[in-house]
Amino acid sequence: MSNHSEFLWYIPNDVRPGHRGDSAVEDHNSLDTLTSHARALEEHGWKGALIGTGWGRPDTFTVAASLAARTTTFEPLIAIRPGYWRPANFASAAATLDHLTGGRVRINIVSGKDNLAAYGDSEGDQAHRYARTREFMHLVRRLWTEENVTSAGDHFGVAESTVVPRIEVRGDRRHPKFYFGGASEAAERVAATEADVQLFWGEPLDGVRERIERLKALSRELDRDLPPLEFGLRITTLVRDTAEQAWADAEAKVAEMAKSKGAGWHDHQRMLAVGQQRLLALYERGDVLDDNLYTAPGKYGGGGAGTTWLVGSAADVAGSLRKYEDLGITHFVLSDTPYLSEIKRQGDQLLPLLRG
Repeated sequence: MSNHSEFLWYIPNDVRPGHRGDSAVEDHNSLDTLTSHARALEEHGWKGALIGTGWGRPDTFTVAASLAARTTTFEPLIAIRPGYWRPANFASAAATLDHLTGGRVRINIVSGKDNLAAYGDSEGDQAHRYARTREFMHLVRRLWTEENVTSAGDHFGVAESTVVPRIEVRGDRRHPKFYFGGASEAAERVAATEADVQLFWGEPLDGVRERIERLKALSRELDRDLPPLEFGLRITTLVRDTAEQAWADAEAKVAEMAKSKGAGWHDHQRMLAVGQQRLLALYERGDVLDDNLYTAPGKYGGGGAGTTWLVGSAADVAGSLRKYEDLGITHFVLSDTPYLSEIKRQGDQLLPLLRG
């Protein structure tokens, strides 16, 4: 694969043990346990990890800052929500952490539904939600790259605002990258104009190809004034020594999901998001699509990145990921459970094939 591609993992900050079949160990979300994941990522070749967000979960930014302080190269991809944060407050927090870590911060902007009333937010309808997200991203980028910023938008305003410390330009990196998801028309317009990286969930190659082409065309149509939009894939990768063992384990996991009706597997609102609905519809096309994209988990409660899995030997999964890269994917966020042991297994078996 290209030397330009980057490989991240996933760290589940959740008060409940056993997330997506993870080992339900004591103190599963303690700082020591989460640090063991972050350090294993450093030791086994990973760039960093996505840390999810949602009301009722530990605060993502606090977890990311704590893990960054205990590591040296680990880069947290910090999921945050406009509305939970205001632009200037967030721009300052992220700039501070970026300064303290020597430029290790990445940001995943999330606009999906959440328990808004619990933290005093009201996003309104989809059009309002994505208009606010677009304004949030635009203003935060300005606060990171300009001084004495004055802006009076429909959702946010600041006057003569200068964030300190200033973001240090590092090569072609002017500020932390904005990763963004969403498959609705409103979401794609935000991605085409304001995101740095559009993240896709594990759709078949034809679906990803179509979305990349559409987003590139939309970027031209909307006169994007940023560097070209990059693309990423967030997916479960179930890797074993042989394809036979991988499929046996995958089918056993799905059987357990069926028994528990997907308990512990789903942390996305299944009936709302357009992207989630696209994934859930895939199993109607068959249990296995392309070479080894397993859609059966979506039947039994798998949500988000747990809805579809790439299954096989390290060589099988590497071959599939190369096909996504051929379409233009350069950012990969992978995971499987148990998270810690799979960080090591896939770091040792899969990543060398992807970098070869």
